[in-house]
Amino acid sequence: MADGTDSESRKLLGRLREVMAGDAAGQARLDHITGLIADSMESEVCSIYLFRDSDTLELCATQGLKPEAVHQTRLRLGEGLVGRVAKTSKLINTPDAPSERGFRYMPETGEEIFSSFLGIPIQRLGETLGVLVVQSRDAREFSADEVYALEVVAMVLAEMAELGAFVGEGAALSPLHQQPILVRGTTGQEGAAEGHVWLHEPRVVVTNPIADDPQNEMRRLDDAIEELRVGVDKMLKISGAGDKDHMEVLETYRMFANSKGWKRRMEEDISRGLSAEAAVEKEQSQARSRMSQVTDAYLRERLADLDDLSNRLLRILTGQGNETGAELPADPILVARNIGPGELLEYGRTLKGIVLEEGSVGSHAAVVARALAIPLVVHAGRITTEALNGDHIMVDGDQGVVHLRPDDTVVSAFRDKIAMQAQAQERYGSIRDKPAVTRDGQRIHMLMNAGLMADLPSLPSSGAEGVGLFRTELQFLIRNKMPKRTELAGIYARVMDAAADKRVVFRTLDIGSDKVLPYMKPNDEPNPALGWRAIRVGLDKPGIMRMQLQALIRAANGRPLTIMFPFIAQFEEYRQARAEVDKAIAREKRLGHVLPSQLEVGAMLETPSLAFAPQAFFDEVEFLSIGGNDLKQFFFAADRENERVRRRYDTLNVSFLSLIEQVVERCAISGTPLSFCGEDAGRPIEALCLAAVGLRTLSMRPASIGPVKSLLMRADIRALSEVIRQARERGDQTVRPAVMEWLRSQD
Repeated sequence: MADGTDSESRKLLGRLREVMAGDAAGQARLDHITGLIADSMESEVCSIYLFRDSDTLELCATQGLKPEAVHQTRLRLGEGLVGRVAKTSKLINTPDAPSERGFRYMPETGEEIFSSFLGIPIQRLGETLGVLVVQSRDAREFSADEVYALEVVAMVLAEMAELGAFVGEGAALSPLHQQPILVRGTTGQEGAAEGHVWLHEPRVVVTNPIADDPQNEMRRLDDAIEELRVGVDKMLKISGAGDKDHMEVLETYRMFANSKGWKRRMEEDISRGLSAEAAVEKEQSQARSRMSQVTDAYLRERLADLDDLSNRLLRILTGQGNETGAELPADPILVARNIGPGELLEYGRTLKGIVLEEGSVGSHAAVVARALAIPLVVHAGRITTEALNGDHIMVDGDQGVVHLRPDDTVVSAFRDKIAMQAQAQERYGSIRDKPAVTRDGQRIHMLMNAGLMADLPSLPSSGAEGVGLFRTELQFLIRNKMPKRTELAGIYARVMDAAADKRVVFRTLDIGSDKVLPYMKPNDEPNPALGWRAIRVGLDKPGIMRMQLQALIRAANGRPLTIMFPFIAQFEEYRQARAEVDKAIAREKRLGHVLPSQLEVGAMLETPSLAFAPQAFFDEVEFLSIGGNDLKQFFFAADRENERVRRRYDTLNVSFLSLIEQVVERCAISGTPLSFCGEDAGRPIEALCLAAVGLRTLSMRPASIGPVKSLLMRADIRALSEVIRQARERGDQTVRPAVMEWLRSQD
């Protein structure tokens, strides 16, 4: 294929299209294709290796190697040159394969007589499906034109695999999107749900990867890029001088849309015989492959922008937009790579569950999912590749597991689990209005966490005595611009109306770390969880804090008001924040506005430093709430977004419980009301132990109140505190085994 490469490439693709159009079975197609490629490349060998599972490649077809090796020769990911191509997603082109690093001789194939080796990854949208290999006896390096041509062929093979061209009798591949799939991810929000897939961004499938008329395809590409450019320019004009970050993204879009290099690469692919949409997808696939290997955050973001722009271009070319005609199922489980809080709120409570390929346990989407009590699994690898609209799906938010197209045994077991959970909730309903009093007569106050108006209907039905934490940042996160004071005052007033006479603790804006406002420039911080966030932002940008405090005071309109400051690390920060409250009250009084009938101002204890603050702090602060999620990650130096370490340390670790106990004792000396807020407050065993070390108020998600109250009412926490004391004296690292043994003895 050294001469006339373009025309030879088009001829080969034309012959591949004839193979696709034929009615041969999957294996026969693969066998035919290897012969076509070997002939076109003037090489003695062409082989196709495809993944059997995530770690194993199988020789599925060959021209030139021993036929009996087909479906018998297998390689682990990274094993041999073929395995190395698959693992790195990078081609290998060598005139002397045996001398290459990692070469593995497979005698059953008869390949020892072939010196030259060219291995190309077969990829679709950044996912490697297999490896295409050509070999020859002559010790030669394949030319750049030959490599390019084979890359085009590999891309078409990937599209053919997606379209099911290699499925059938004696097939190399199992049918795609039909087999049961188990996906392990991370729990974002607990709970279990069964339903049918609703893709947030429907898949674009290229049904015509090969084209006869390059000039026509060039015109189609030109027209689509022009439409794309016009669309981006319109978005820029509408945005005007708005949010700087949003403008930067749109400017990046415009830069890529006008990139001559980007367009030239796609035109080269078209000249080789690809259709316009196939050329776009080939470029997108390579960009995704690069993105997976880039560690620089800025470059990853730019490659992600290019990926999004490619999706837009593909939708223009194929006409496969978001409006596919599919109807939202009655029991939708949302499946997406990622999703913003505003988009998620548009779906609202219609969703039964959410599965994200990316995301994190602290992301905006996770916060909204918790507020709506919708089971959520994040880090669900390849779910958007595997799932199709309408697929049966089961989401286990408790275990962080997703069952896609589950078989009957999984369905039966999962439905039993859901039924048991429903029965348990019915049992909890009988104690909903009863106070949580332990067997030894200790009264534990049960509060709920909230962040949206949608949460408030749960207040009476959950049995919560009030709202221990209302996250005010959600009202900022779901907007594209800063909300106005009057808007916030209206929202806060409706929250108080919905809570009636129950106390609501409003936490002031907790942004930064994983919660960056869409209209605020994010800081490039190496460790944002320990950076400029929460009260630090409020004190450095007092205008935002003052506006929020004024909105809260006006919303109260003569009713009691409770305000809590997040992430206080030292006494002086609380004093400065408290002074802002006093200024806001004085200003509202001067303006003649009605003041709260009662005002409480407290702080969240989320850093170990505050546990060691001067006693004057505990005397001065009007109430404290231990923010367990942050406190635990800082105490153990274990990022809760990092799966390698976040489960490494136990809440019931003796050291951590000792810190909690110390805070309880210091608050008791000063008579300061104390609560515990966080995920652990909603876990029955952990909540029981927190009560045993002296906490008398717990704040959690509404669905956890029933299970926690049920266990508290059956336990003697004074006896449990003795169990904890003994475990500590024995030198146990964690009290969990002793507590579990004690609980078993109580049944």
